[in-house]
Amino acid sequence: MRRRGTAAGGRRLAAAGAALVLSGAGVVLGLAAAPAQAAEVSYATHCVPPAGIDPVDGTTKVEITAPATAKVGDTVDIVWKFVQAASKNPDIIDLPANSVQPSGVLRAAGAQTADVALRGPRENPAIPKGGAMVLSDMKGSLKLTTAGEVTLTPDAYTVNAMSTDTKCTPKETVQKAATIQVTAGGGTSTPTPTPTPTRTATPTHTATPTATGGTGQTDFTGKEVQIPYACKTPIGDKNATSPVQINARKTGGSYGLTVQFKKSVMDSPAEIPKDSVKPSMEVALGGADKGTVHVEGPANASPVKAGDPIEIPDLTGTYKPGASGSSTLSPGVLTVKALGTTTTCTPVKTEVSLTLDTTEQPGGAAGGTSTSGGSASGGSASGTSGTTGDDGGLAETGASGHGALKALGLVAGTAILLGGAVFTFLPGRRTR
Repeated sequence: MRRRGTAAGGRRLAAAGAALVLSGAGVVLGLAAAPAQAAEVSYATHCVPPAGIDPVDGTTKVEITAPATAKVGDTVDIVWKFVQAASKNPDIIDLPANSVQPSGVLRAAGAQTADVALRGPRENPAIPKGGAMVLSDMKGSLKLTTAGEVTLTPDAYTVNAMSTDTKCTPKETVQKAATIQVTAGGGTSTPTPTPTPTRTATPTHTATPTATGGTGQTDFTGKEVQIPYACKTPIGDKNATSPVQINARKTGGSYGLTVQFKKSVMDSPAEIPKDSVKPSMEVALGGADKGTVHVEGPANASPVKAGDPIEIPDLTGTYKPGASGSSTLSPGVLTVKALGTTTTCTPVKTEVSLTLDTTEQPGGAAGGTSTSGGSASGGSASGTSGTTGDDGGLAETGASGHGALKALGLVAGTAILLGGAVFTFLPGRRTR
């Protein structure tokens, strides 16, 4: 019994000793691990929003988190947290969730000099009109190459909101936000993650259709034409060129018109709510007839997910001829209503997409507008096309037409309207 007690006591002592050894190892490991440090700095900032909004000055407050100690050869993770963004969402429109993405640069100095690129995810809550801006944490990494003290200081940053950028730079010398004590030693480094490239939509190339005529013909296909637009938007003037085609179907003496925008020029930068964008156009009449024909498209019936291609709806309306002869149809003034805002785009010059041989109908256009059909019989049609307007124009925005309609707000589903109106950096400052 005595020996058994001794054995049991020995086992208890052994277990306790093992626990102490494990505990001690844990203490050693804990001491060896590099604790993270977080420091907050604030600095005066000069920000340049998209065109149409004056540059503004504000204060940026950020918190930088990084390891306190590390070894040469280590790759350390760094986090930039926006404690206070120098902005508020102006009283224009609500900013959708997941529509804002920050990126920036952190300066490493001391034993090692480097620029550390950081980027945050496109994650933010819905921000109401006048609400405080909320920016996601930015992350980056730095491979340590030299023993000594390495300081980390926040520098310039960019906020991308629905495909538009606001660039912010320090107006004063910024204080260091963190320091890493780097010791000599081996170690393996973690590869710096490669940023995911921004997706852009590849336009679908459509062959230019040719209109044909003939007795008894009812369907008429117009020519695709490039129309340079000058747009008045809530955030200022924008220019863009878009490929447009006008088709017609004859019913009695009237024509059902369909106006098509031929390219989807980009992916959605964020989720677009349903029923938030509605386009319309006034098709310009020329030749024998005068006036305009109102055509419009439906509002987006369902949300568009971030990253999905944005489709431009067909605009439809009815043309009742007001004169007999050769009448031309050309893209005219385009209007885009989005989330309570209106953008109006006027062609700098226009080009005939379709020519019809028309027969005057009672109550037809002839100098006015035409929005309803008629019942009288009309004449034949031919698919000739021509140009009108001066020889001037605007260069197409973007390579190979990829920027077409980008400035209209239509393709981006309010990308320009939302993105350009993101920043009002000082209380009381408002966009023009």
